[in-house]
Amino acid sequence: MPVAELWPDFAGGGKGAISIAQVLSHSAGLSGLDHQVDILDYSAVIESLERQAPIWKQGEGHGYHPRTFGFLVDEMLRRVTGAESLSEYFRTEIAEPLGLDLWIGLPRSEFPRVATLYAGRPKTSAIMSAFYQAFTTPGSETSSAFASPSGLNSIAAMNSSQGWAAGLASMGGVGSARALGRFYACLASDGEGIFPARVLTEMQTVLSSGHDRTLLAPTAFSAGMMMDARKGESQLFGPSPLAFGHPGAGGSHAFADPENSFAFAYVMNQMETGTLPNAKSLDLVRALYAPSL
Repeated sequence: MPVAELWPDFAGGGKGAISIAQVLSHSAGLSGLDHQVDILDYSAVIESLERQAPIWKQGEGHGYHPRTFGFLVDEMLRRVTGAESLSEYFRTEIAEPLGLDLWIGLPRSEFPRVATLYAGRPKTSAIMSAFYQAFTTPGSETSSAFASPSGLNSIAAMNSSQGWAAGLASMGGVGSARALGRFYACLASDGEGIFPARVLTEMQTVLSSGHDRTLLAPTAFSAGMMMDARKGESQLFGPSPLAFGHPGAGGSHAFADPENSFAFAYVMNQMETGTLPNAKSLDLVRALYAPSL
């Protein structure tokens, strides 16, 4: 289904044929914006996305949308459900029923509990990588993807109450590893009456794969989730081909393994550089599966 059927103004910039599946699998070509807009101005970001022309043509690959993805999903969800925001919908329809200590838009009462994040320092190997070179090159697809919409770009900004409370679906989740694991445990089982079987199937079905135009490495995405692009080599999500989840900035990592009815979550406040799971989190994944490998 074209996104424009539920969000007519999305068709601006020649996007009338882009499908919901392409948006959910980072294939829409909207990883960055051509003009500067404040990430805290939701309406302005949505208007920019409506005008934005795709960075690449349909069928010319996929690329992780680190900052725009949340706005795209948020606006589609509002139009389908009538919810005030994705943050509100997540809290009432998912977090509260599951009893999750996990928030997208943290209430003031929870501010004193938040751990301070510490930025990682890039290692020599990271500095020499193609991703880091593109990330630090103004105007590249990678640089644009991580810089637009603008604002809340630094770790210091994400340590602020403004960052915690903003409710940004791409980068505003605040919670515990236990809560994140509980969320993925729901997805690894039968959905517990929250997620229908057909939705769980979509999460386990690859929609895009291959060279990622943003991360400059092989990635694979299902409907809103990441999967292993090279099973048997990278195994970001363990040995099961049905496992799905998503890494986070600095080395955090979480996923569901429905084949083994298993969920995993790892978070930390001493960050490392990079966007894919780091050695520490992958060592934990391997250790958990070690008896079966």
